[in-house]
Amino acid sequence: MITLYHLDRSRSERIVWLFEELGLPYRLETFLRRPDLYGPEEMRNVHPLGRAPVIRDGDTVLAESGAIVQYVLARHGDGRLEVAPAAPNFARYLYWLHYAEGSLMLQLLREWSVDRMLPDADGHPGMARLREGTRQHLATVDEALRASPYLAGPDFTAADVMMAYPFTTFRREIRPLDLMPFPAIEAWVRRLEARPAFRKATTPA
Repeated sequence: MITLYHLDRSRSERIVWLFEELGLPYRLETFLRRPDLYGPEEMRNVHPLGRAPVIRDGDTVLAESGAIVQYVLARHGDGRLEVAPAAPNFARYLYWLHYAEGSLMLQLLREWSVDRMLPDADGHPGMARLREGTRQHLATVDEALRASPYLAGPDFTAADVMMAYPFTTFRREIRPLDLMPFPAIEAWVRRLEARPAFRKATTPA
């Protein structure tokens, strides 16, 4: 059975959700954020960086949510929640699977960090550029979701699992994000949050 070392209100929600969607048995070891939003020092006993998520599958210990999603699907997914390499939307699936951390979260965290560090961030000359960058990212996601109900196409996939966190827990509990100008994203978030596996994964025990 896979053990997931999980930090509340973090990207590791993706992995709980993935396990629930796949119906995989797993053991959850949960850590709580400190007031400064970092994980507790005890997490360094699991991984030297003290970050989450981390899984243990037999002798394999693996961090990074994107890597974990790919590992779980390859080892335990039986083709579910993936797009086959020969499918026409395979590249689209890969793009959104990796865009979540490679581009979107990087942009959101950059803007959030400047807001936290500067007492008058709105008056900083680079802040307008940061906010415009975020708007462009959101507009790109919204455009993709106007073309299909899910990011890789008509079907729900692991790309949606990876992309959801910035628009669900992160937006509501860590960094406010106005989605009113992006109705396709709002509709997609509602579809995701209606999934029984999502509700189970994000409801406190």
